[in-house]
Amino acid sequence: MTADQPLDPFAGDPDDPAAELGPDITFDEVEPLTPGEREAIVADLADLDGFQQLLEHRGVRGLLVDCRDCDEPHYFGWDLLRANLQQLLEQGQTRVHEPAHGPDPSAYVSWDYARGYADAVLEAADD
Repeated sequence: MTADQPLDPFAGDPDDPAAELGPDITFDEVEPLTPGEREAIVADLADLDGFQQLLEHRGVRGLLVDCRDCDEPHYFGWDLLRANLQQLLEQGQTRVHEPAHGPDPSAYVSWDYARGYADAVLEAADD
């Protein structure tokens, strides 16, 4: 576990709920990213920078991401999302996450919306 990871609240606790998973379960093993996965993350980081340049001055605080793990929307500010993607690129996984407390959904847009907006701005500039 890296220094910037949260501490395990059950470390050393004999009643650790994860103990039921058995001694063969480890959580530190991470498969290395494939070259294609690395390229996709680098492209996402570049897209994110463009999205922020286009949308932040319009009041958009970040992106909405539908979480497959918990089936809840997560609202990520620009810097947090960038840090998560950078960590994914460097370590092959992201930090444990929780939904933001009381975000204003109107201040966030989906990745698809941001991409569509960027495409429209580029197309308008070409015309």
